[in-house]
Amino acid sequence: MTGRSAELLSKYFEHILDALSDGVFISDTSGTALRINRMYEQLTGLKQENVQGRNVRALVEEGVFDRILNPEIVRTGRPVTHVQQLKNGKKLVLSGFPVFDEAGELCLVVTFARDITVLAQLQDQVAGQCRLIDQINDQLAYMAHEARAGEPVFAGQAMNEVVSLLTRFAATDATVLILGETGAGKEVFARLTHSLSPRKDKVLLKVDCGGISETLTESELFGYMPGAFTGASLKGKAGYFEIADGSTIFLDEVGELPLAMQTRLLRVLQDGEIVRVGSSAPRKVDVRVIAATNRDLAESVEAGTFRRDLYYRLNVATVRIPPLRERPEDVRPLAEHFLRQYTAKYRKCMAFMDVTLELLSGYAWPGNVRELQNLIHSLVITLNGPLISPRDLPAQISGADRDVSLYDEEIFAARRPLKEIMADMERDFLLKAVQVHGSVQKVADFFQVNRSTIFRKLQARRPASRAKGRSRQTE
Repeated sequence: MTGRSAELLSKYFEHILDALSDGVFISDTSGTALRINRMYEQLTGLKQENVQGRNVRALVEEGVFDRILNPEIVRTGRPVTHVQQLKNGKKLVLSGFPVFDEAGELCLVVTFARDITVLAQLQDQVAGQCRLIDQINDQLAYMAHEARAGEPVFAGQAMNEVVSLLTRFAATDATVLILGETGAGKEVFARLTHSLSPRKDKVLLKVDCGGISETLTESELFGYMPGAFTGASLKGKAGYFEIADGSTIFLDEVGELPLAMQTRLLRVLQDGEIVRVGSSAPRKVDVRVIAATNRDLAESVEAGTFRRDLYYRLNVATVRIPPLRERPEDVRPLAEHFLRQYTAKYRKCMAFMDVTLELLSGYAWPGNVRELQNLIHSLVITLNGPLISPRDLPAQISGADRDVSLYDEEIFAARRPLKEIMADMERDFLLKAVQVHGSVQKVADFFQVNRSTIFRKLQARRPASRAKGRSRQTE
C-alpha cells in the first residue's frame, strides 16, 4: 500500500466505520473499549464518550448487555458468534474477529453487531403460527374422525330401509324432515343425508333451535344490520342462513321454534330469501334444509303451536328413526362400535362377554342410542378390563336386583358335572382373552399360564347339549 493510500485510510477511518450498516465495537486484548461506530450507538443507545476506555466486563456487570466475545476470542484466537441481549430488550447477533500484528500476536478484537430483534419476533410469530396450524390440523383430524365415527351403525332391516330412503332424498334439494325420539340418532342421519348430497363438499351447519334464546333467535338465524339494536355490532352480522349459502343447514328440534320465526322460516323455504333484522331488503340464499324434531308436529299444528303451512312445507321428504327398543338387533353392533371408539381414544384393550351383549340387547333403552353410547363411554373410563361382564352393567340392565342372573340360570339349569361346567366357562374366557390380546402367546404371558395348557383347554370339546343351547341363543 502506498503512503498516500495509508494516509487516506487513516484520515478517514472513523468516517469509514460510520458508513458501515453493522455496528462495530473495537477493543484491545484486555477488553478495553477503543472505538464504536455510529450504527453501534444507534443499536445500543451507548455513546462513544461513555464507552471509550471502559472494560467490557464492567459493562456486563452493569447489565448493559448480557454477554461479550472479547475474552473468548483472546483465549482461542478464533472468530466467535453469539446472540447478545441488551438492557432495552433488543437482541443483537455478534460476530467477533481477532486482529493480529506483524509478529502474529493478537492485538485487537473487532466485533460486528446486527439487530435481529425483528427477526426474532418474526421467528416467534412463525412458531406461533406453526403451533396454530398444528392445532387446526389436530382439530380437522378430530372432526374427520368424528365424522367417520358418526356414520350410521346398524344390522336390522328397519334401519336399512331408513338409509335407503335418505339416500334417495339426498340426491335432490328437497327439504328433509327427520322424526324420532330424543337420542335416536337424528343428527347422524342428517349428516349422512348431507354427505350423500351434491353439496357434500361444503360444511353442514347445525342450528339447535331449542338452544337459542328466543330474543336472539331472529338475529342468529337471519342476521342483522349495523346498529340494528342495542349491543349490535357496528359492522352488522350474517345469520346462519347466509353463512350456509350454497350448502346445507340442519335445524335440530325445529318444533321448538317460536311462531314468529316459523313465519320467517316459511319464507326461506318458499322464496329462498331472508331479511336481516333492521333491514327491509331481501337477500337471496341457496340453502338446503334438513330439519329434525322429537315432537309430533301434526299434534303441534292442532294445538296451535306450529304453523300448518310450515308443517306441510317441511313434510315433503319425511323419515322416522325407530327408537332403539324397536330394533334390538342393532344394539350389539352399536355397543361394539362405541367400545372400539372409546378404547381407541383412551388406549385401552377391552371386549364384551357374550352374555353381556345379550343383556344389553334385551334392555329397553329409554334414552335410545345416546344412552347406550354414554353407558359404553362410562364403562371404558371406569373399568380396567379386559372383559366387560354382566356385573359391570347397571342394575336396571343386568338384573342384579334379582336373585339369579340370566347367566346363572343357564348354568344352574344344566344337569352336568361341575368339572364340565367349569371347563366350559374356562374355554369361553380363554377364547375371549385371545380375541382381546390377539394371540395365545400373549394370553399365556398375561395370565402366567403355559402356552400348551391354553391350547389344550381351547381345543376341549363342548358337550353336545351345551353347544346346542348356545346355538339356539345366537340364532
